[in-house]
Amino acid sequence: MNRQFTFFLVILAFLSLFSCKTAKLSDAVAKEERGEYYDAAQIYRKVYAKTSSQKTYLRGSIAFHMAECYRKIENTQKALSGYNNAIRYDYDDSSKVFYSALMLHKLGRYADAKEQYTAFLDSFPDSRLAKNGITGCDSAMEWKKNPARHIVKKMDKISSRYGEFSPVLSGDKYDRLIFTSSRKDAVGDSKSAITGAKNNDFYEITQDEKGQWKKPEHIESALNTEYDEGVCSLSTDGATMYYTYCAEEEGIPKTADIYKSSRSGAQWNAGERVAIFKDTMLMAAHPAVGVDGYLYFVSDVKGGYGGKDIWRIPLGEIGSAAPENLGPDINTPGDEMFPCMREDSVLYFSSNGHPGMGGLDIFKAIGRKDDRWKVENMKSPVNSMSDDFGVCFEGNQEKGYFSSNRNDARGADHIYAFELPGIHLKVEGWVLDRDEELIDGATVRMVGKDGSDQRIAVKKDGTYTADVVLGMDYVMLGSAPGYLNQKQTLSVPNEEKTQTFYVDFYLASISKPVLIENIFYDFDKATLSPESKDALIQLIILLEDNPNVTVELSAHTDRKGTDEYNNNLSLRRAQSVIDYLIVGGIEKERLTPAGYGKSVPKTVTKNLARKYDFLPEGQVLDSAFIETLTPDQQEIADQINRRTEFKVLRTNYRLF
Repeated sequence: MNRQFTFFLVILAFLSLFSCKTAKLSDAVAKEERGEYYDAAQIYRKVYAKTSSQKTYLRGSIAFHMAECYRKIENTQKALSGYNNAIRYDYDDSSKVFYSALMLHKLGRYADAKEQYTAFLDSFPDSRLAKNGITGCDSAMEWKKNPARHIVKKMDKISSRYGEFSPVLSGDKYDRLIFTSSRKDAVGDSKSAITGAKNNDFYEITQDEKGQWKKPEHIESALNTEYDEGVCSLSTDGATMYYTYCAEEEGIPKTADIYKSSRSGAQWNAGERVAIFKDTMLMAAHPAVGVDGYLYFVSDVKGGYGGKDIWRIPLGEIGSAAPENLGPDINTPGDEMFPCMREDSVLYFSSNGHPGMGGLDIFKAIGRKDDRWKVENMKSPVNSMSDDFGVCFEGNQEKGYFSSNRNDARGADHIYAFELPGIHLKVEGWVLDRDEELIDGATVRMVGKDGSDQRIAVKKDGTYTADVVLGMDYVMLGSAPGYLNQKQTLSVPNEEKTQTFYVDFYLASISKPVLIENIFYDFDKATLSPESKDALIQLIILLEDNPNVTVELSAHTDRKGTDEYNNNLSLRRAQSVIDYLIVGGIEKERLTPAGYGKSVPKTVTKNLARKYDFLPEGQVLDSAFIETLTPDQQEIADQINRRTEFKVLRTNYRLF
């Protein structure tokens, strides 16, 4: 049996017993049927309070209809109370459980909402809205813990106790903002039976020469009437406004329709109906002019996917072409509303049917080549557990305005500014020689996996810096005249936050011996220790990066022992290194061993002098000098002399 008809029979039965109360209840039903939800809710509330708790079905019926009215005027807490009473009195409409879950969802009580959604799925296991509700609750808890990078701030300059919503930017510098509000200077004196507030009018706020918003002003023109105007969109030249208009007939609101107004000088002319549908009883609202030549709008006409859907029609074919539904990627069994088409042809809209944080969430939809849409939730902090909708952007910048009724006890909408701060990703570092000395004419080349190729000149102080791209892999090559190339890699993580990455290059000279650090041998033997592996691998990479060079691998000992013993030991150690390199893929023709024993003591470099203050720069660490040091210092000097080095012999190995 039809639920409304059943409720009407209950009212007739109630009428025969309580005539004084029935008249009020009949008024509530009539007002609800006309869409006068605010007035109906007030009457239902009074009748409910006077109805005996013994009349369980009647009390449950009144509670449910009262909840429905409160839900439609965005009084979430009172709607939840009504649905819970309908559940308590076992009212026979199963949607009470779903709407109870929806109200809990909007109040941010995600665990309780999931429990109610699950209970509803027990009876309706195929409900897409209930499944999306559970997904939305889980996602909302995660998004609150890990919000997006947007900065959101309430526009106190615009806010009023009456509420305001659906901002639209205009002007070459986006320095004018039109919005909808029901504040006290709106045209007309009567209050809407739907919302309990005055009908909405258009207002405008502009910026001064310093970019500061001034005081909002009512648009004084024939555009605003005693009826309801709001949710507008401007043509690309700013000369035409498309907007939602709701007239009344004998005090009863008519179906929402789309009107348009043209600007004459500084004034907007009276609006005229845009014939989206020939049938004036069909609803069309929330127009949005797209750069693609379409007018996007909202309607609940047949042929959709349930609730209110987003449609579009070519601007030049209004009145002759049939509107096109945007399809199931966008539209759901819930409501999809407040479309906004960006300059880059990306659609933004609000929905309570896709998984979200509660109420209406703002979504971004990117068109694909196969005529499908990729839909993404804008997440927290743009979205909240309340209604978030009516977004607009400053051109192609990631900043703009939207409306939300978050943090307002009365459920009034207010306008918020938002901005996605740019992320700055860069790499920087040093390019020095192996002794950490400055190099003239050094460069760094960066090749990205996308084919990008940058050549960065190193500054005179030895530093370089370059911008990098999110999620990109780079191969980097440090080079300079008279030095071997050094290759490095950089993988930029796909993490949206400002970061600096550090990649240093220490180039090997081709004109002087280069120390190979961290090469270790067993005591008094030529056997390489396992700790030498990393250094040897780096040496293999260096030789692979410089395939035209041949090198001499030399080993040196300290001053202890005979010349013959040390020469033999150092030669065997140099050969051990060469053997490792050959196994690693380096041609043996490129490698020459040399064992110098203790005959070539180390000369103190600037870097060694900085590290050890008892070693003068340029000092040769021979026996005569070392014997002037303390025992501890002597051990350090001997350790420095025990080293493995390479020296470039040729740079044209593969050229002939």
